[in-house]
Amino acid sequence: MLAVTADGWGYRSSMTDPAPAATIPEVPKAPEVPAQSLDRITERIDDLARVIARQAATIERLADEAKLKIRDERAEADAPLIRDLFALHGLAQTFSSTSNSDADRPGFEAISRRVERMLTERGGQLVTPFRGAAFDPEVMEAAEICDTNDPDADRTVESVIQPGLTVGDRSIRPAKVVVRRYRRA
Repeated sequence: MLAVTADGWGYRSSMTDPAPAATIPEVPKAPEVPAQSLDRITERIDDLARVIARQAATIERLADEAKLKIRDERAEADAPLIRDLFALHGLAQTFSSTSNSDADRPGFEAISRRVERMLTERGGQLVTPFRGAAFDPEVMEAAEICDTNDPDADRTVESVIQPGLTVGDRSIRPAKVVVRRYRRA
C-alpha cells in the first residue's frame, strides 16, 4: 500500500505496519453560564409552564361550554318531542302502578324506563326530588302542605305527587310535591 510519508511517497504494508492514529477534532466547550442567567431561564420556563396550563384550562372550559350550548340548542329544538315523551312517561307510570295484571306491570315499567332514557338523551331531565329535599320553587310546585313538629324539616319535600321536567336550565313542568311546614305543637 502506498502512503504519504514525511519524506515523500513510500510503501507501507497494511499487514505489518500499524494504522496511523486517527485524530478526533476537539469539541469546543460550552461557555460558562452565570448563575443569574440560569435563574432567569428557570423563571421563564416556569412562567411559560403556567401560561400553557392556563391556556389548556381555558380550552377545556370553552369546549365544555360549547358542548353545553349544543346540547341546550338541541334540547330547545326537541322541546315538543320532549313534552310528548314526558306525557308518554307519565302514562306508562300510571299504567304500571294501576295495572291489575302482574304480567303487564313489568312491561309498563320497561316502557317507562326506556322513555325516561330517551328524555335524557334529548336533553330533558325528570325532576323527582327525594323525601327530605329542600323545596325549590324553580322546579317544584307545592300541591299540598302537611304539618311537621320538626323545625329542621320545615320547607322540605314529604313526597312527590307527579315528577317534573326541565330542559337545560328551563323548567317545563314543575314537580308536584307535598311540602312539610313546621308548626309548634
